[in-house]
Amino acid sequence: MTNETKTPSSPTTGAFYAQAALSFAIALVTTTVGIAFLPVDPWVRAFLAVGALYTVTSAFTLAKVIRDRQEDAAVSVRIDRARMERLMAEHDPFRTPGV
Repeated sequence: MTNETKTPSSPTTGAFYAQAALSFAIALVTTTVGIAFLPVDPWVRAFLAVGALYTVTSAFTLAKVIRDRQEDAAVSVRIDRARMERLMAEHDPFRTPGV
């Protein structure tokens, strides 16, 4: 039996998830409305809209990449820990060399 220590996880609460989603929605809607009613030529509005869309999509991509890297690191740490535990379990300090 191994004494496995679990990495502490901090699950996202429903309230925090709702606040994050609502905050994102409000920011996106207000930015869109601001661009739509800006007193400039249509091509300027289009440029700003494309820039806002690019910012949103790149933020999602960055968040996904960061999450994937953290998950990969967590998996490799667990694998390294399991290998070390196996080596320690197989080690016999009283074994004589060559036997």
